[in-house]
Amino acid sequence: MKVALLTDCYLPRLGGIEIQSHDLARHLVELGHQVEVFTATPGPDGEMHGEITVVDGMPVHRLAIRLPWELPVNPLAPRELRRRLTGGGFDVAHIQTGVVSPFAWDSTRVTLGLGLPTAMTWHCMLGPVAPGFGAVGFVKRWAAKGVAMSAVSAVAARPLRDLVGPSASVSVLPNGIDVDRWRPPTTPTPQSSEQEMPLRLVTAMRLAARKRPRALVELVARAERLAGAGSFSLTILGEGPDRGKVESYLADEGIDWVSLPGRVPRDELRARYAAADVYVSPSALESFGIAALEARTTGLPVVGRSGSGIGEFVTHGEGGLIVPDDAAMAGALAGLAADRERLAAMRRWNLEHPPDQDWPRVAALTVAEYERAIALSAAVGRR
Repeated sequence: MKVALLTDCYLPRLGGIEIQSHDLARHLVELGHQVEVFTATPGPDGEMHGEITVVDGMPVHRLAIRLPWELPVNPLAPRELRRRLTGGGFDVAHIQTGVVSPFAWDSTRVTLGLGLPTAMTWHCMLGPVAPGFGAVGFVKRWAAKGVAMSAVSAVAARPLRDLVGPSASVSVLPNGIDVDRWRPPTTPTPQSSEQEMPLRLVTAMRLAARKRPRALVELVARAERLAGAGSFSLTILGEGPDRGKVESYLADEGIDWVSLPGRVPRDELRARYAAADVYVSPSALESFGIAALEARTTGLPVVGRSGSGIGEFVTHGEGGLIVPDDAAMAGALAGLAADRERLAAMRRWNLEHPPDQDWPRVAALTVAEYERAIALSAAVGRR
């Protein structure tokens, strides 16, 4: 099968959709499929205006234009995209989208216009914007025209199902990870005992308001007041526009138990997880939670929010704790600081039960989604 993978954002930008799109393409190629990527993201040396770069052996069409901050937006892309897809011999298009994805949405209009079978995966929590999508109606129209809709988790799929209505179906197509790469050696790094304080908390996130880095610091401070001074250390891995706000808050409050090492490579991330005790995810708008899944695969107990995608690979009380709000999260962390035996039991459970979201399974689900898109397109053509 020849696949056109279309996404606003792609490498060298770093983020969830970017890395997932790249890893998906790589695993599809390993299954024997052909993949070409189309994106509005410039290349590593500024390639744009349709230049083709090669990333891990795969051609990447850089349909980008020069914009401030290299925004992945190009309203001029559809005409050239149409030309390339028409002559490309593609069997299916797979579009990756979020709440605001102008290139992906333009691409959908192009693929539907060409009659190219189209799968679309939503990587976001529509939440409060869902009524707006319902009002303009384009998502429902695309589903009626045969676009195979999917979302990365059941909680992300729920509002999408409401948008497309009962006449169309929405699949759950989870993100994937290399489980074997994240699983620790046979002998895990010894974790903190009751005598070894503080409890070592870690998270990996984009330092942006939606991920709530400052709120995380505040709730851990609340947990420390419950558990006693010196009960915790917190490492926040990642970069983003809110770094300065977090640093200012730490300075103003005199907090010295938080470190901000920035973004680190995957191998270092795995090592940092191995040296920690608990992974914390404070975002209620987490459609999936790739970093939390990676941490859980290393064995780390995960404390996350109910209503997020994290609840789909962390069972409350077994591999971590799922809580309704910040106050409950602070209480949960204070409880774990006092109960290292429970913490150790959660770690053992995670190590003994690897997650289902391994790339071979996810790639197979993706191919099935392509077959569904082809069938839907054919059915629309027969109307």
